[in-house]
Amino acid sequence: MGLLSKKDAALIKDPLADNNPITIQVLGICSALAITAQLKASIVMAISVLFVMGVGNVVISAIRNIIPSKIRIIVQLTVVAALVIIVDQVLKAFAYELSKELSVFVGLIITNCIIMGRFEAFALGNGLWRSFLDGIGNALGYGVILIIVGFFRELLGSGTLLGIPVLGDPIEKTGLYSIGYENNGFMLLSPMALIVVGIIIWVQRSRNKALIED
Repeated sequence: MGLLSKKDAALIKDPLADNNPITIQVLGICSALAITAQLKASIVMAISVLFVMGVGNVVISAIRNIIPSKIRIIVQLTVVAALVIIVDQVLKAFAYELSKELSVFVGLIITNCIIMGRFEAFALGNGLWRSFLDGIGNALGYGVILIIVGFFRELLGSGTLLGIPVLGDPIEKTGLYSIGYENNGFMLLSPMALIVVGIIIWVQRSRNKALIED
């Protein structure tokens, strides 16, 4: 990353791999379980969190020196709630059907422990640029896992990606279905999201033994 110093680049790269908020810090698991049955929903949630974390970290960093310590959590919740309202209104305006599917979970971004954790642990103690990079990095790390889980759950559970059939027609028995393949309905259930996340964690720790706890 030519324009970034090594420390700044690490703010983006580390959450994508060895400090991923879902697979390493084990935060934000609820949305990974709830909305990843469809790849489209996973992508929209990832973009929503990217906006909220990127902008939210900058706002908190900008006002960090004037926030009274006793009410800092309330201020953080107010900031993230305002950003989530913007996301919700944009979804209703441009993707109404999807907004209905995600309505509850978009609202729960307000209490997403990844966002509140980065506000508290990083944005309150760092400048605008580094806070922005930290927000973007952690949001990307979160979003990548959601998209991976959503990809495999929709592909194996429905035989589609973004609603488009990619394995053939299960009724007409074309494509893979012509040789006896059947969709795995279990992939559409929330417990399978946890299993997919578990497999990602296993692969990650297999590649990097330093991540294995004693």
